Amino acid sequence: MRGVILDWAGTTVDYGSFAPTAVFMDLFASRGVPITAAQARAPMGLMKKDHLQAIADNPEVTRDWLLVYGHKPTESEINEMFADFVPRQMHCLEEYAGVIPGVLQAVASFRDLGLKIGSTTGYTREMMDVLVPIARENGYTPDSWVSATDVPAGRPFPWMIYQNAIQLQIYPMEAFVKIGDTVVDIEEGINAGMWTIGLSVTGNLMGLTEKEVKELPDQVFKERRESAAKELYKAGAHYVVDGLADCPLILEEINYRIKQGESPRD
Repeated sequence: MRGVILDWAGTTVDYGSFAPTAVFMDLFASRGVPITAAQARAPMGLMKKDHLQAIADNPEVTRDWLLVYGHKPTESEINEMFADFVPRQMHCLEEYAGVIPGVLQAVASFRDLGLKIGSTTGYTREMMDVLVPIARENGYTPDSWVSATDVPAGRPFPWMIYQNAIQLQIYPMEAFVKIGDTVVDIEEGINAGMWTIGLSVTGNLMGLTEKEVKELPDQVFKERRESAAKELYKAGAHYVVDGLADCPLILEEINYRIKQGESPRD
């Protein structure tokens, strides 16, 4: 094993992945078509314009849009909403840029294993130009990062991962592990031919702040964690853990499997 590719919101920063959720909800409400947090979160991990289109394509959202406007969301309306989305998202990035507890220690452990740290995201480059310096100030600096607008298409396509591999000068892809909190994170890693680890608690599928997670009754927490893990395993994850802090031991196990001749496709 030579490197890991980490997601951003819900994996390394923004516990619960709230920055995109809040903005999408505000954006649709401003058009007279309120959406739920679940509807806003469902396509999480996609390039943000693709995410916006996926929300608009949700049958319930399409129905509500028809009631208000008399037609389905048009391409020009999606383009207009995305143009509105970008400054809204950039405005609130700092508010949600806190590094998730345990991430800095996990990243230090990865480096102790001799691993390079790459990263991919559904955010655009201009959004990342805001987020990356804030993360650096908070102690998190990956060796490489690629945004969804730096490549022909975002997740689940593997192009961002391939660009990271070029920047990090690492191959084959089996020498990487992709770690993320969304279904398309896992699909991205699988499509790139990598080992994958899904995160079931700190990210989008749990969709709660750290405080809210701690306040959940034990049985409710267990059920929500199992539900999130089920989605990630269904997407093809090789492993699922609560958060990045739980990954160092998993990486050691994967490294052992690689040395035994196993591949992520076995």
